[in-house]
Amino acid sequence: MTTTFESGPGRLFIGGQWREAADGARTDVIDPSTGQVVTTVAEAGAADVDAAVRAAREAFDHGPWAGLSGRERGRVLHRVSELIRENADELAALESLDVGKPISLCRPVDVLTAADEYEYCAALAQTLDGATRDTPLGAFAYTRRGPLGVVAAITPFNFPLILSSSKLAPALAAGNTVVHKPADETPLSALYMARLLQEAGVPDGVVNVVTGSGPVAGEALLRNPGIDKLAFTGSTAVGRHAASVAGEALKPVTMELGGNAAHVVFEDADLEKAVGAVIKGFVFNTGQFCMGGPRLLVARSVYSTLLNILTDAVPGVPVGDPRAPETVVGPMAGERHLRKVEEYVELARKEGARVVCGGERLDLNGGYYYKPTVLAGLPNDSRVIQEEIFGPVLTVQPFDTEDEAVALANSTRYGLASGIQTTDLTRAHRVADRLQAGIVWINDWAMLDPAVPFGGVKDSGFGREYGPEALASYTKVKSVVVSLD
Repeated sequence: MTTTFESGPGRLFIGGQWREAADGARTDVIDPSTGQVVTTVAEAGAADVDAAVRAAREAFDHGPWAGLSGRERGRVLHRVSELIRENADELAALESLDVGKPISLCRPVDVLTAADEYEYCAALAQTLDGATRDTPLGAFAYTRRGPLGVVAAITPFNFPLILSSSKLAPALAAGNTVVHKPADETPLSALYMARLLQEAGVPDGVVNVVTGSGPVAGEALLRNPGIDKLAFTGSTAVGRHAASVAGEALKPVTMELGGNAAHVVFEDADLEKAVGAVIKGFVFNTGQFCMGGPRLLVARSVYSTLLNILTDAVPGVPVGDPRAPETVVGPMAGERHLRKVEEYVELARKEGARVVCGGERLDLNGGYYYKPTVLAGLPNDSRVIQEEIFGPVLTVQPFDTEDEAVALANSTRYGLASGIQTTDLTRAHRVADRLQAGIVWINDWAMLDPAVPFGGVKDSGFGREYGPEALASYTKVKSVVVSLD
């Protein structure tokens, strides 16, 4: 069944106006829980992207936004936060429909996190001040922070609302204008947010939304000379390409890329709490979480015990219709993501893995479901351990010493997140310091807040989202030196 999406309806948002793509192209949006078309949206081409960038440039150069005080911009962003909360039910329903997320998680996690991010950045907007510097020059020296200009925000399919907010909120707080290209598979909340931003008082042209494919709309946005900064979240392969294009033009970049986090369970861990964190770490968002914990490293003395607990517990995790309140794990976001998981599990079997539980599709309403899967017995150099699967698959490996645990945790090319389960506070701090990751969680998983920065090292990218660090990345510093001689 095809329906019409109300915001636009499903059109591009450019210069404060809803419009069709220049060539009239549209693309289907699929409900991953059924595999059925639920609506269509405009598919932007290069001409549409150029129009959006020109609208953003006009708004930055000649509009009021960049010239407002941080306090005034903050008031608008605070109103955005209020509108997100007022429209939480509809946003949660859209996110669940678009991505396949369980509705029970969409409101408290996705929607309220986005509201919190705009609220936090509304407060941060007032902190963009400079500093005086003591020098021996016989001069009065000070610095000023200002916006960069037009920001290209390219976001992925797995957390559309959260990951767009983590870019738009700080970019707007700093006085920039934005062209946002959401993932072609999950554009609905981005279009809905364009309406809320306009309603909150964000001037026309300050935020523009172009829906379309990565190879066409995304590439056009990357290469547009009117862009002053790129903020990208996505796979390492695409991020490497995007960073190289931006690098050719010497444009600043924030890259939040792939992950393959290790979750380390020491022998002194509280196993009851650890199991809950372990399961959350690999099934949350059906494993489509760059900061998920798909690699479980367990002290050998508790390895068999923990594996037995997982064998009993994981099959009991409720998998099903994302609109059902009891569902914890929904479908994969699309057919290609499901096929990728299937291919990795088949590869694991060939590499000698023992499938502890799961390991197959779940046939349900024509949707893209895969059973949460636990794999044991793989060597550390296997592809299934070394590469990012991006699905509800957990590999389990034993270790004998703390040094071995750290070496295994740091053995992949990724470094986005990691976790530790221990009751030894000294060990927790010691190991956290040694783990190569942008964020380390201790005795839980996925504890995220707009005040706490996250981002990657190694092939997981560079730059930080959230916190004052994110706001600073959307600004440029100017020094002024006044002679007093």
